[in-house]
Amino acid sequence: QVQLVESGGGLVLPGGSLRLSCVASTSTFVIGPVAWYRQAPGEQRESVARLSSAGRAYYASFVEGRFTISRDTAKNTLYLQMDNLKPDDTAVYYCNKDARIAARMNSWGQGTQVTVSS
Repeated sequence: QVQLVESGGGLVLPGGSLRLSCVASTSTFVIGPVAWYRQAPGEQRESVARLSSAGRAYYASFVEGRFTISRDTAKNTLYLQMDNLKPDDTAVYYCNKDARIAARMNSWGQGTQVTVSS
């Protein structure tokens, strides 16, 4: 079972930036397809960004142009660069397989809290 550890969250002002990291316990996870998800209080978990095995990125409309997903296979790490953050981006962020493709998801990590507030 792959273990996923997310980090990099925090409290940031609107318009600020954060870079999230997701370190996997195996090298096979980050080669994809993988994705970042988020879950706000009282809301369902939603996909934010996806990265295919070929390296093609897909973004939810509400983060398009502000977030960038990438990976470093040598470090078994998936990243999410988040710029121009908005209060609506406040949520716990998770990484996992791309649910649109994966037959079975990995166990979810603990996530990393992102809070955008003035």
